Amino acid sequence: MYSERFYQLALWLTPGVGDVLTRLLISHCGTARDVFRLPPGKLQKIRGIGSALSRGIAAKEAFAKAEALLRQTEDAAYTFLFFNDEGFPSRLKSLYDAPAVLFWQGEGNVNGRRMVGIVGTRKPTDYGKRMTEELVEQLQDTGASVVSGLAYGIDIVAHKAALRYGLPTFAVLANGPDSIYPAPHARTARQLLATGGLLTEQPPGTPPDRNFFLNRNRIIAGMSDVVIVVESARKGGAMTTAEYANNYGRDVYAVPGLLTSPVSEGCHWLVAQSKAALFTDVPALIENLGWDLPPSAAPPVDMTRFSLDESAVITLLRTIGPLHIDDLAWRSGLPMARLASLLLTLEFQGIVRSLPGKVYAFS
Repeated sequence: MYSERFYQLALWLTPGVGDVLTRLLISHCGTARDVFRLPPGKLQKIRGIGSALSRGIAAKEAFAKAEALLRQTEDAAYTFLFFNDEGFPSRLKSLYDAPAVLFWQGEGNVNGRRMVGIVGTRKPTDYGKRMTEELVEQLQDTGASVVSGLAYGIDIVAHKAALRYGLPTFAVLANGPDSIYPAPHARTARQLLATGGLLTEQPPGTPPDRNFFLNRNRIIAGMSDVVIVVESARKGGAMTTAEYANNYGRDVYAVPGLLTSPVSEGCHWLVAQSKAALFTDVPALIENLGWDLPPSAAPPVDMTRFSLDESAVITLLRTIGPLHIDDLAWRSGLPMARLASLLLTLEFQGIVRSLPGKVYAFS
């Protein structure tokens, strides 16, 4: 008898299924095991499946691969997280193109209260390196974690600064979990495991690839509450990350540089296009994001006047503090349309307040 973990991997590895259909099928059937129990005739009637894919699922084409991969993870330092696991990054769960599976290694909390993505060019100036260092140093007392991509340039500066100043830091890789790329950053990768971790959607044995770098940028953006671009040309991975962050409703900030500097051209463009706010310093960032609001200072509230759904939302905002609407939807279990309606009602009543970037706080 195979375990549910086995069926999860087998479904995800089935040719033609992928991340989106994996989530769709499990949402429709309840479990991965139940997907394989469904007759092909019923499978093909599910939106996006069709006859060819339903036959592939029924033929259990990926069972051998799933069995080998499951054995491999059992003996490895890394494990895999499925999208409905409790330890899966909660900020990714509501995203339409989120990975269904992540390979993970580390002791940190991927669902930390505040997650800051820091990205930029692979060829930073001394100014860019210094700004990254100062930015991370100023984050020390905010309870934030740093998310980046372990690449050359701003990424590795951000990871090393986080280690230096005692912040958890998480690196999203563009290759399999059984290797580190680039190899010179292996020591930093090992050091960050104690309080942070390594994540990748690529299975073991997968070498880095240009498309994988682009895809991993959406994970950096999705895991973050705010993405800060330190230095970037008009085109590049950091600009892709900023674009994903905007699409996901995350806050985006750009560090200004010299008008004549090619590696600040992207930052200036983001600000000019209203795709990023101008980063000045961390205190201003904290104020803009509402991070300075003390969650424990909330006055007593008569909860009997609210519905069960309203009470659930109020309780989350009072006990945890300001939350992005996506995180609030996941924690409350409410459909997005219902939650948006409740938040609007509570805002009119003065119970909650709306902050920039689709973040809500208890008033």
